[in-house]
Amino acid sequence: WEGKVGCSIVEYFGGEGSEPKEIEDVLKLEYRSKLLNPKWAEAMVSQGSGGAFEVSQRMTALLGWGATANFSENFVWDQAVETYVEDAEMADRLRKSNPEAFRNVLRRSIEAARRGMWDADEDKLEMLMELYREMDDKLEGVE
Repeated sequence: WEGKVGCSIVEYFGGEGSEPKEIEDVLKLEYRSKLLNPKWAEAMVSQGSGGAFEVSQRMTALLGWGATANFSENFVWDQAVETYVEDAEMADRLRKSNPEAFRNVLRRSIEAARRGMWDADEDKLEMLMELYREMDDKLEGVE
């Protein structure tokens, strides 16, 4: 067992005949319907600071599920970084509306890679670290 969850089941109330679901299936559905959904992403970023904060919190939760339930799906991290960091317009909107939230998106992505929850390629990881250093300097007032 050594730190592994033996059985993770979530009770899902979706109407008549609903069966308990494996946590991995529930998380995949959650991330596809929210964090990775282009309409959800646009709606959140359009809300300004509060929406950026929500994106940031979802990234923190993604990292948390990776640590507690051993949930590590590369496609989730890949698409999240593509959506919120590599899309220059989206990244700019997040950065302007809530710089702390954008820095957290970067921090959580880097942490996931370092903890083995995401198999990020070296170029992408270096890009994330460079952006993180820039954001950190900006927020700390270092020029």
